[in-house]
Amino acid sequence: MYYKELSDTLNVILEEARDVIEQCSPEKLAGIKPSFLGRKGKLAKAMKLLGQISPEQKRDAGKLANQVKEELEKLFTGVCVPTKVIGTQFDVTLPGRKPVLGGLHPIRQVLRETIEVFYGMGFSVVEGPEIETEYYNFDALNTPDDHPARDIQDTFYLPGEGWLLRTQTSPVQIRVMESQKPPVRVIVPGRCFRRDAIDPTHYYAFHQCEGLYVDKDVTLADLKGVLTIYAQRILGSNAKIRFRPHFFPFTEPSVEYDFSCPKCDGSGCRMCKGTGWLEISGAGMVDPEVLKAVGYDPDIYQGYAWGMGIERVAMVKYGIDDIRLLYENDMAFLRQFR
Repeated sequence: MYYKELSDTLNVILEEARDVIEQCSPEKLAGIKPSFLGRKGKLAKAMKLLGQISPEQKRDAGKLANQVKEELEKLFTGVCVPTKVIGTQFDVTLPGRKPVLGGLHPIRQVLRETIEVFYGMGFSVVEGPEIETEYYNFDALNTPDDHPARDIQDTFYLPGEGWLLRTQTSPVQIRVMESQKPPVRVIVPGRCFRRDAIDPTHYYAFHQCEGLYVDKDVTLADLKGVLTIYAQRILGSNAKIRFRPHFFPFTEPSVEYDFSCPKCDGSGCRMCKGTGWLEISGAGMVDPEVLKAVGYDPDIYQGYAWGMGIERVAMVKYGIDDIRLLYENDMAFLRQFR
């Protein structure tokens, strides 16, 4: 008897809720919901009949009550709107909000442009591991054991025998030459690491783009021609390049190369400290000892190699005077390069 009474009562509550939802506005429903599902609501009063139902029917009665409760929750959830949103006016005549478009980071921009320029001159793009061995990072590059670059003050050494974070992309040159015969014409873009004190021109992590060309009858003049084309593509058709004598363990002869200042066109300004030139990086002819180490005959083959810091080129190209700006993620600064 009580089971049927409970069943009828629950059905009445459910039908009444449906009628109310159909006839009421969403604004009023938010206040009506507690009268059905609140602690003193109609469903709570009907549930008191459960105590009078026989144990044999109580399980089915409880199941029925839960089904009705779930149905009521669905009905009110589908139409109730938070009070603070109700009545909000939307002016369809207002102009839309223009989405903010992102852009490439200046380092990524220069890296892409660099790859595009050298790829257009016939250089293939290769990559190598950032975790290297002392053999590839130093030994195979003709760097003696007592060279300052091998000190722990300059290099990030890792646990284990002979492992380190590469200090340059040059180790990939050795890996490439070990795996193929001349001619070799590659560039190696990638990230490098050194224990440099952070200041306006140095950072402990940076990007390089290494270049290597090995073939017969290769000269230093060929190298200067390639770098001149690159400078003119990156900085403008008036850009010039100059070589200065230097020393690197893995090139002989070795040079440092400069680009003419794009701001003053070489006449001298604050950016170039009145010299008209901006130092970029080092280059030279591949040392015969390096060629021998990879099985190339230096009497037949010659090669040139260069390296350049992508951050350094970006600073020259965009007139940035502090490398730290490239790593601080200041959105006001980065928006200038979109």
